[in-house]
Amino acid sequence: MSTLLSARELSKAFPANILFEDVSFHVERGDRIGLIGPNGAGKSTLLKILSGVDSPDAGDIIRRKGLKLAYVSQDDRFPEDATPMSVVTEQLTSTGDDRLDPVTRGSIALGKLGFTDFDRTVASLSGGWKKRLSLASALATEPDVLMLDEPTNHLDLEGVVWLEGFVRQSSIAMIFITHDRMFLENTTSRIIEMSRAYPNGTFEADGNYSEFLRRKEAFLDAQLTAQSALANKVRRDTAWLQQGIQGRQTRNKTQVRDAAERRSDLKATKNRNEAPKKTTTIDFQATDRKTRKLLSMNSVGKSMGSKKLFDSLDLELSPARRIGLLGVNGSGKTTLLRLMSGDLEPDQGTIKRAAELRVVTFSQHRGTLDHSMTLQEALCPVGDMIDYRGKQTHVSGWAKRFLFEPDQLPTLVGNLSGGEQARLLIANLMLEPADVLLLDEPTNDLDIPSLEVLEEALLEFPGALVLVTHDRFMLERIATEFIGLDDSGGARSFMSCDHWNRERRGKASRADSAKTRESPARSDRKSRPVVGKPRRLSWKEQKELESMEASILSAESEVEELETTAASPEMTSDHQKATATYAALSKAQERVKQLYARWAELDSMG
Repeated sequence: MSTLLSARELSKAFPANILFEDVSFHVERGDRIGLIGPNGAGKSTLLKILSGVDSPDAGDIIRRKGLKLAYVSQDDRFPEDATPMSVVTEQLTSTGDDRLDPVTRGSIALGKLGFTDFDRTVASLSGGWKKRLSLASALATEPDVLMLDEPTNHLDLEGVVWLEGFVRQSSIAMIFITHDRMFLENTTSRIIEMSRAYPNGTFEADGNYSEFLRRKEAFLDAQLTAQSALANKVRRDTAWLQQGIQGRQTRNKTQVRDAAERRSDLKATKNRNEAPKKTTTIDFQATDRKTRKLLSMNSVGKSMGSKKLFDSLDLELSPARRIGLLGVNGSGKTTLLRLMSGDLEPDQGTIKRAAELRVVTFSQHRGTLDHSMTLQEALCPVGDMIDYRGKQTHVSGWAKRFLFEPDQLPTLVGNLSGGEQARLLIANLMLEPADVLLLDEPTNDLDIPSLEVLEEALLEFPGALVLVTHDRFMLERIATEFIGLDDSGGARSFMSCDHWNRERRGKASRADSAKTRESPARSDRKSRPVVGKPRRLSWKEQKELESMEASILSAESEVEELETTAASPEMTSDHQKATATYAALSKAQERVKQLYARWAELDSMG
């Protein structure tokens, strides 16, 4: 495979922090590289350097001549009055590429990512559709390498599944930062981890996340073995250096230098082996209540404005019950959590709570954090000692437990990163004994080591737990049962996330078929008054009706073939073929509509 981009010995540092040193790797055509690592390792900065948004302190980036790069940041920000078409055409105009007019290219890019209304306001789009718009804007420039910074963050589960399919089908080389382990498992051809646990700060392995973990474990085991061997050599060096005068007379400078190098290598290896151990320590307190029924919801219904979120919902929380809530953004997951916590009252039905029930809530909006406070005030509002499980802990020691350094204590909460704010919120929640944990997107901004520690803490929590997250790996590992909100007022149980996704895809497919059948021609015919007796089908019309089902199946097959062609990777590099394919697809879809309308008309006369 041809190399598109090579990074050689890149380094970047800020005044009080070295992000990374001597990072080297390459990007080849067709690569799908997952870039992972703990918070603060410099992943986003590295991606910006590779894309040309930032520059390294040292090292070189070699790009193939004429290489086109596109960078999509974590946050999807657009002008308030923007439309999908204006966003994409503005991006194309800024690149100065005039091989095809911006509107045509914008239409092609937006159409590929599922947009049908190019002129609606961006402000009306959901988070998932804003992410699609960012991707469409980048893809319209026809990049050779696409760089995505946390593309799954703040997407709902359905949006993550869509993005996963998009990455798998694309032929464009990609580098993406993500902490979503299932996304890594299903999309990557190579994974690079940035961490101080490795020489030169990186470790990479071909394959998906499972293969990466296998190779990483083997490497770290070998590094531990190397540390043991070095330690033995250093002990012998030390004994030799401490010999008496007779021994010192036989020494030479080379031996002394080699001994010093081995001591230095041992220290560096020990530091690398200790790096993976520096993770957040999470342990939620339980009240150890023996009550069987902690919370009962009976025939509960709730609406927001004119939209009914759910109706006649029955749910019981008991110790050790762990429920995963599923549903698209806006379907009512957060509202259901707020009903459980008592922040909201139901429109109908009853909610019964055990006496003195202790409910602890993790809010995705982190509204309990005061951004004007310092980190120390947020961790310990009074004094400098924290009471945890009956023991006094100094605030600096408590802060270190969540990977904060003592010199960060004066930092304002508003200046902390998203991952640091998430760790701060978890630190505060751990101080509250709980019967019920309500977790609304706790995984946002947490790195993989922190996610693993959080999972272990949740598995050990003996109380009831309700979890909302787009992290499928965590959902499948933590939840013992799933409840899906269908965005139409219904709620039901599911066996797994895959079961939910299959149900959603089937429902969407049925809805599309019903919409196709309800054509304008049929609606107009229904509205016309019937004069006299309806006539009977002629022999020719009867034959037409009998063959109509086969005609529709044939037409729908043509639509499916054209949709497959339109989604194929070569469409991104052949504008003429893409334009012709989309025109043919539109014509075929219209043909299906006409056939359904004719079928309905003949059927009503038969």
